[in-house]
Amino acid sequence: MPGMEKVLKGVLRYRTGVKQQMLTQFKRVKENPEPIAVMFTCMDSRLHPSQIFQSNAGDMYMVRNAGNLIPHSRLFGSEGLNTEPAALHLTCITSGISNVVVCGHSDCKAMNALYDLKDKPAMGSESQPFGAWLRRFGSASLTKFERIEVGHKGPLTFQGETQKQSFEAYIDPENKFALVDKLSQVNCLQQLQNISSYSFMKGHLESDKVRLHAMWYDIHTGDVYLFSRKEKRFVDINETTYKELLHDCTGPQCQHEHHFVNKSNDSEPTSMQP
Repeated sequence: MPGMEKVLKGVLRYRTGVKQQMLTQFKRVKENPEPIAVMFTCMDSRLHPSQIFQSNAGDMYMVRNAGNLIPHSRLFGSEGLNTEPAALHLTCITSGISNVVVCGHSDCKAMNALYDLKDKPAMGSESQPFGAWLRRFGSASLTKFERIEVGHKGPLTFQGETQKQSFEAYIDPENKFALVDKLSQVNCLQQLQNISSYSFMKGHLESDKVRLHAMWYDIHTGDVYLFSRKEKRFVDINETTYKELLHDCTGPQCQHEHHFVNKSNDSEPTSMQP
């Protein structure tokens, strides 16, 4: 098959190029790796996380799937029988990782397909696993996004580590991105809520041993965004914003706690739904 030639030639270039550098890294982390995060991101072939985040061997656990989805626990008969919760347990509970990052991106094929499911319900049938995956585990994101699609200008509400740490989010307030890119950003934030649904995560989230972060990559400009709970939006990470964003995601979590009161139709109920 023609594609395998590129794969094999890549191995040859690796052997004569970066192999020794990689071996040095492997030796450094072999006995005592100290990964700093687990990242859930999309399997899109255009995404190159190790380049985007300049990470080396041993720096991060990486979990990739179509649409960077972490299914809500109540969508399983047993909450541990799937790759994503198993990865959460391995990294956060067994290995003591304290940061979970969900990273989406622009022009996401999975988000495009999720959006199309509204008009093409047959795509979500069990005979089409990709569509069925999106319909079952992405519907909550689509439901929240539909408020934006019909003209809702206010914030959406998501649950963070706990219900007390629920937060508001203005999605693309400057209207820079395509409609489906807005869905992609909503989807990133929805996964934080889904992560908090797992009972084995509850103690670590309540005690601040584990924190949840949402990031987003624009493949057209190369810019990387972090969701700021202080700013209530995705903020471009650059030399100007770096220090404030770092404080936002590492400072006391209580500074982000927000107790919502349902005063209007634009408010979300305190009780979160997946």
